[in-house]
Amino acid sequence: MRSEEKLQKDIDALEEARNRFITEIAKNIHLYNITPSAGRLYGTVFFAEEPMTLDEMSKAMGMSKTSMSTGIRSLLDANMVERVWERGIRKDLYKAEDDWYKSFSNVFINRWRNATELNLDAIKETKQLHLKLLKDTDSEDIRKKVTLDLEKLEEAEQYYYWLTNVISLFETGEIYDIVPKHKKSD
Repeated sequence: MRSEEKLQKDIDALEEARNRFITEIAKNIHLYNITPSAGRLYGTVFFAEEPMTLDEMSKAMGMSKTSMSTGIRSLLDANMVERVWERGIRKDLYKAEDDWYKSFSNVFINRWRNATELNLDAIKETKQLHLKLLKDTDSEDIRKKVTLDLEKLEEAEQYYYWLTNVISLFETGEIYDIVPKHKKSD
C-alpha cells in the first residue's frame, strides 16, 4: 500500500473513532438541556487541535454560521466551551472547556437550584392554603385530609432543604472532598 493511501486510511480511522464519541455526546447532551446539533458542535470543538472560529465550525460541520452561533451560545452557557483570545486574530475563538467537572457542576447547580426554589415556593403556598382551609372548614374529613397533606408537604420540604445542601456542596466545591475528582493514572 502506498504511503498516501495508508495515511488516508489512518485519517479515516481517526475520524471514525472521533465520530463514535461525538455521536454519543450528541445523543446524551439533552441532559444538559442542549440540542443534539450543539452536542455535535461540542464534539467538533473538543477534538479540534486549535481554538476554532464560527466560520471554521460552520465549514467543519457543513452547517450555517447562524446555527454555529446558536450552538456555541448554548455551550458557553453550560460552560462546556470557552472564548479564547489569540494575538492577531480578530474573530472570536472557542475551545472546549478542559474541566468537565466544572461544566457538570454549573449545569447541575443552575437546573437544580431553580427547580428546588420553585418547588419550595409551591410547598409554602400550598401549606398556607391548607392551614387556611384547616382553620375555616367544619368538616372533620377535610381536616384529616389536610393534616395528612401537611405531613406530606413537610416531608417534601425537608427533602428540598436537603437538596439545597447538596447544591451548596457543588457551589462551594466541597463535593470534591466527599467524592474526589478522578485523576488520570500514570
